[in-house]
Parts: sequence; structure tokens; C-alpha cells
Amino acid sequence: GLLLAVLVHPADIQDVHGAVPLLERLRIKFPRLGFVLADRIYRGKKLIEALAPCGRWTIKIVERPPGVKGFQLLPRRWVVERTFAWFGRCRRLAKDFERSIATATAWLLVAHLRLLTRRLATPVNKG
Repeated sequence: GLLLAVLVHPADIQDVHGAVPLLERLRIKFPRLGFVLADRIYRGKKLIEALAPCGRWTIKIVERPPGVKGFQLLPRRWVVERTFAWFGRCRRLAKDFERSIATATAWLLVAHLRLLTRRLATPVNKG
């Protein structure tokens, strides 16, 4: 995937509560953005109510089909998991070594720059 915004927060903040400031940043950077795919943890009313003052959003919650046990490939979720796996190859992101949130954010952006640079350097086979 492509990182549009990064927000690293302390461990005492739940992801559901951290999503609102992140999406507010996205709204400022990308005012035409209006569609968000979210994990099933965001399925409650809290996120929808919190985003109401931020503008119009369409939020699609990606959930596994009912009754399915074990691993299930979910639509578009694989892109996120693949990106996290690529980030896991970066030694500084394998564990939480950083003491400050700013440093953790910077290393995440450096890892993303590495991914983007590799995409640019890889020749495209058009044959």
C-alpha cells in the first residue's frame, strides 16, 4: 500500500480512538478523499459519530464472512498485511526501539521511502 498519513500514538490509546486524528489529517491533506476501508475493530458507532464534524465519509468495514473459522483472505486487507510484512523486514521497525513518537514516525517514513524507491528502481516488463 501507499502511506497517505502516519500517526503513532502511545500504547494507552486504543486504535479506535487514534483513527479520528489520523483521518482528520487525511482530510486536510486530501480534501477529496471520502472512502475509507476499515478493519472490523472500527465497526461501532464511535468512529462514525467522531467523523461527522470532519465532513462526508463513506466507511466500509471489512469483515470475514459469518461462520468461517481460521484464515480467510479478506478484500483489500491483503494489501495492508503485505505492506506490514515489508515493514517487518526493516530492522528498526521489527521491535519498538524508539523512545519518542517523532522518532518512531520518522523511521516508519524512512521504511516507506525505501519501498517507494524500490518500486521506482524495478524495471517494468512490458513484453
